[in-house]
Amino acid sequence: MFKNKNDGRNNLCGEKIRELRLTYPSKLSQRALADKMQLIGIDVDKNAIQRIECGKRFVTDIELKAFSEIFSVSIDELV
Repeated sequence: MFKNKNDGRNNLCGEKIRELRLTYPSKLSQRALADKMQLIGIDVDKNAIQRIECGKRFVTDIELKAFSEIFSVSIDELV
């Protein structure tokens, strides 16, 4: 089985996504962020957002692009 050597994290952007979510102008909940993602065609739920933020879930390139659009930041800022 593959062992990740990044402190057990499966993504580099989870912490930044959490930070952006909490400092968003209206402080988004994980459910609200999942709803925004679904509105632009990305099928994720609150549990997926939670696993992304904790580093337990990989983030696809399409999801990364959607996060960058929602938070109005570049993809580079997320990683």
